[in-house]
Amino acid sequence: MKGITYVRGDATAPHGKGVKLIAHVCNDLGGWGKGFVVAVSRRWPEPEKAYRRWHRERAGNDFGLGAVQFVRVGPYVWVANMVGQRGMRPGSKGVPVRYEAIDTALGAVAAKAAELGASVHMPRIGCGLAGGTWSRVEPLVRTRLVEQGTAVTVYDHGEEPARGSVRA
Repeated sequence: MKGITYVRGDATAPHGKGVKLIAHVCNDLGGWGKGFVVAVSRRWPEPEKAYRRWHRERAGNDFGLGAVQFVRVGPYVWVANMVGQRGMRPGSKGVPVRYEAIDTALGAVAAKAAELGASVHMPRIGCGLAGGTWSRVEPLVRTRLVEQGTAVTVYDHGEEPARGSVRA
């Protein structure tokens, strides 16, 4: 069984061969402009345009917590806009991350990865502006992706050393 590989780098420049699916968490308010989405938009305009249209037309589509939008940005690269965050700021209901929504979205990502024969690449989803913890997200990634046979690479940005390859 494959595990999660942890690397230092930029998830918008995924490592390896074959089809790659870059997964990240979006909010349910239609906001796009802080966090990992800035790096996505720097590289490709399509995911932001698609997300904003998806939100704008939400009365007639599946936009909402747990939903995923897949945007092809190259011959072998896709971006998964996963709605896994309620709002954008901590408030009376706690931090914005919604683990159940991330879990549901990862199920859709697993299905798409299997369909495409793709590996999945991501930052530590839900752990930045969404306020989540990797100790809660990592088991979801393992169950939904790794245990289904999908290769996953998690990218860490910054100065701390990345963890080595971890087996499930």
